Amino acid sequence: MKRPVAYFAGIGAYAPARVMRNEEFAALGLETSDEWIVQRTGIRERHIAGPDENNRTMSAIASRRAMERAGVSPGEIDLIVLGTATPDRLLPATAVDLQAELGASRAAAFDVMAACSSWLYGLIVAEGLMASGNAETALVVGTEKLSTIVDWKDRSTCVLFGDGAGAAVLKRSRQGKGILSTYMRSDGTLAELLYRPSGGAARPFDQASLDDRSIFLRMEGREVFKHAVRSMSEAADRALDGAKLTGANVDLMIPHQANVRIIEATAKHAGIPMEKVFVNVDRFGNTSSASVGLALDEAITSGRVTEGSTVLLVAFGAGFTWASLVIRF
Repeated sequence: MKRPVAYFAGIGAYAPARVMRNEEFAALGLETSDEWIVQRTGIRERHIAGPDENNRTMSAIASRRAMERAGVSPGEIDLIVLGTATPDRLLPATAVDLQAELGASRAAAFDVMAACSSWLYGLIVAEGLMASGNAETALVVGTEKLSTIVDWKDRSTCVLFGDGAGAAVLKRSRQGKGILSTYMRSDGTLAELLYRPSGGAARPFDQASLDDRSIFLRMEGREVFKHAVRSMSEAADRALDGAKLTGANVDLMIPHQANVRIIEATAKHAGIPMEKVFVNVDRFGNTSSASVGLALDEAITSGRVTEGSTVLLVAFGAGFTWASLVIRF
């Protein structure tokens, strides 16, 4: 087990006030029901951003909450790493818009895009830059406005996703606290099982992409489920091995909140009983990059994570990407 470089000095999160319950999809003309959605996903409701909310505004609220809890001012931040699959604009990075919003004038700022694994990728990147001496204090954010890229006529995808932001302030580790181990991998050969066909340089937005609805997210649900369970299980194993721990040593596992059945299968593989797994997918849906940060914030504020807790974070996302961390608080 390596000596911790960075610890979590403060966590913050934000979810839009608008809550959309499963029953509302019938009003959109979709052939679905609360029972159908809950049975297959465990999701009952999700938060949907309003027209005046975007990733800059949501991530700023989450970041300020994390900074306040860490006792850190904007001028003390050396680095901002922001994960999102739904940037407010393609150029420049959403991270620099957040930097300007916060007034963090000393910080280097950039985005990472690893879909639902982005926040964990961002934490690993920030830890590495801290280890190399390029930063002492880092702000890592995961934020999504997924309601803008789902097809509201496709019941297989639109019922799954929600909006929100999560943030963490990392500082130099002390007294053995912090990130004990990390792991991340990807497999681009599976990219078209979960992707957004149009909107990049290869196929820019045009009338044809509007007509064929390729501007929206597409997913092969059964195949994604299979690979998610396999990859998250591997990530859990590798992070625990790196920390020289087993599932029995973990006080709480906080997985990416995509589907309760994926969460259950991953926990079973890791040998962690469900009473030691944090689940809020029923109330937030899949918020992609924001998912683990939102869940960790709620776990801390509800008392599930306290001083000395050993926590396993694990995520899987489009790409495919997967990642994990073991943290001692």
